[in-house]
Amino acid sequence: MILTVTLNTALDITYRVRSLRPHASHRVSEVTERPGGKGVNVARVLAALGHEVTVTGFTGGATGRIVQERLAAVPGLADALVPVSGATRRTIAVVDERTGDTTQLNEPGPTITPAEWSAFQEAYADLLHGVSAVALCGSLPPGVPVGAYAGLVRTARAAGIPVLLDTSGEPLRRGVAARPDIIKPNANELAELTGSHEPLRATQDARRRGAGAVVASLGPDGLLAATREGRWRATPPAPVRGNPTGAGDSAVAGLLSGLADHLPWPDRLARATALATATVTAPAAGEFDREMYEELLTGVAVSGEASAA
Repeated sequence: MILTVTLNTALDITYRVRSLRPHASHRVSEVTERPGGKGVNVARVLAALGHEVTVTGFTGGATGRIVQERLAAVPGLADALVPVSGATRRTIAVVDERTGDTTQLNEPGPTITPAEWSAFQEAYADLLHGVSAVALCGSLPPGVPVGAYAGLVRTARAAGIPVLLDTSGEPLRRGVAARPDIIKPNANELAELTGSHEPLRATQDARRRGAGAVVASLGPDGLLAATREGRWRATPPAPVRGNPTGAGDSAVAGLLSGLADHLPWPDRLARATALATATVTAPAAGEFDREMYEELLTGVAVSGEASAA
């Protein structure tokens, strides 16, 4: 079983409009609502791939109840969210059908009290029993210490469980120092962490800072990985048009799925790249075009070399 942690869960609301214009009224052609937050998106993709997955994090208020109701309908996914007094946040994505561009509005999330944070840490430690891998994903809600992910990484490592960290800013900087097995930043997050805008140099520097492996998302250019076993670049066969929201979460799901299936790194990266690309054409984050994914699995180009023994 794989555990995903989303401290700042959300109800993702997507509006589609013909053309988004500032200072204008718009008629919405389609509205979708789905449980969200990075780790929740990862969990939904993992469940769709046939993995048993448990979601934890915080939930509260009417929005939190909607999130849990929607999660209950996902086969293979177990809800272990911890209740809090505040309300789960909402995120609003407005998709411009003319250009394909997406405008994102993210609420900050509920303020977590010290008692609620302590309760979560206890629940997290209990959930680690019987887990094959852990993903720590997304932003921190107000009230959670900036070093929270570093502590959660250490707890997982002490239990002998591989842990993937996907966050940004100071939580990422502190989390890397706790030596997660994998980090999955995008190019901007990686540059902010290392100070280098050259991806290959930056991935190597991030490894020196403590990460066992660094897999950088390069948007439509695929993934770049620096690991103990070697360095590789995975590239989709052609760019696709659509909504890139959630593509990075699907890449995380692909990496975890490959880890659970004991795939070598090149195959993990091909799976992650295919999933990320197939998510761009899907209606919302946490979903992917299965037919496109299966076609892309054999079309993703993976180049690089294994480390010398």
